[in-house]
Amino acid sequence: MKTMEMVKIVDCSVTECAYNSNKECHTLAITVGSNCPMCETYTSAKSKGGMDDVTGGVGACRMSDCRYNNMLECNASGIHVSKHSGHADCDTFEVK
Repeated sequence: MKTMEMVKIVDCSVTECAYNSNKECHTLAITVGSNCPMCETYTSAKSKGGMDDVTGGVGACRMSDCRYNNMLECNASGIHVSKHSGHADCDTFEVK
């Protein structure tokens, strides 16, 4: 049985996110939304969260029309996250 590794977040330009430090995501995993490729884990807070020694990954992708979505798992080589319309989006999203 082939094991799958969690796809990592290469960079995130949404610096106001509590999990963002130096344009890197430091939460264990994000969920990418179902109506648009939004990072549903995004949160703002007065203090930073996450763990400095962790590089965030994609825990679930609910974008059924994304070419990288395979059974709700992301199979891109890595993703980029940036701000779009007031929220954080997966820039790696591509329509099938």
